[in-house]
Amino acid sequence: MKALVCKEFGDPDILVMEDIPEPEVKKGMVKIEVHSVGLNFPDTLMIAGKYQFKPPFPFSPGMESSGIVTAVGEGVTKVSVGDRVMANHGVGGFAEYVLAPEDGTYKIPDNMPYDQAAGFPVTYGTTYHALVDRGELKPGEVLLVHGAAGGVGLNAVELGKALGATVIGTVGSDEKMDIVKQYGAEHVINYSTESIRDCVKELTDGKGADVIYDPVGGDAFDQSMRCINWNGRLLVIGFASGRIAELKTNLVLLKGCSVVGVFWGEFARRYPEQNRANFQAMLDMVESGKIKPHVSMHFPLEQGADAMKALLSRKTTGKVIITVKD
Repeated sequence: MKALVCKEFGDPDILVMEDIPEPEVKKGMVKIEVHSVGLNFPDTLMIAGKYQFKPPFPFSPGMESSGIVTAVGEGVTKVSVGDRVMANHGVGGFAEYVLAPEDGTYKIPDNMPYDQAAGFPVTYGTTYHALVDRGELKPGEVLLVHGAAGGVGLNAVELGKALGATVIGTVGSDEKMDIVKQYGAEHVINYSTESIRDCVKELTDGKGADVIYDPVGGDAFDQSMRCINWNGRLLVIGFASGRIAELKTNLVLLKGCSVVGVFWGEFARRYPEQNRANFQAMLDMVESGKIKPHVSMHFPLEQGADAMKALLSRKTTGKVIITVKD
């Protein structure tokens, strides 16, 4: 099978196309003929040797994909050969076939195209777990979403709106404001020209946001602690800014707020049935048209390095998708 392979750590240009053997299905695993692959920021860290998980060389990046089940291992009961599925498998997606664990594989609705499905598991899984399980977001509350035009950020805007929140998004340029509004934000702040803290305070009559979704860290986290409501929940999703913020605990005391870590992968490992229930709730939303994942760019498999460069440029919105099979 054809695969885009990493043989040494480096930038995206070190990836090479090769013919490699197809993976053989194993107990508890599902073999998928890959149609599309969702690209995530950790994929770029993985090939650079900067991710917490370092697969042995050679490997194909690609944490999530969609396609058709071609074989199932011993003990697999949740999916069958021929099913249209999406899967979270951690690595291996930049190839014509991939193995995924049964607990990370989900049937997709008939009205869900492969490109939308491929970009769904990691970002939507993270976001739903963050907002519902960790943030306990309630209808009528104010949700502040940083990096609102990005992969996880746009999901948070969309899901927050679907869950009944008033959504405020932050972006780094005026060009990204429209897509965030289209996906449900009532207000959008350009943090390159406006103060997040001041704008949020003004928009909430001085109260601040009830739940803050922060995949950015750094300055965004610092400002969040200054515009969080009493009993607010600040969700730590990631550190895309490159700076891990330091928390002044006196602010936690004075605000009566909580700073909450969100590690979806470990949650899914510890509580697979609850995670599957979360996915069913979201896929019901997809089937009913309540949510519609946004794909901004498509690249063929052989241009996977260009796809990574586009993601790293921070000029994309929503998801970047690798097309393996039309």
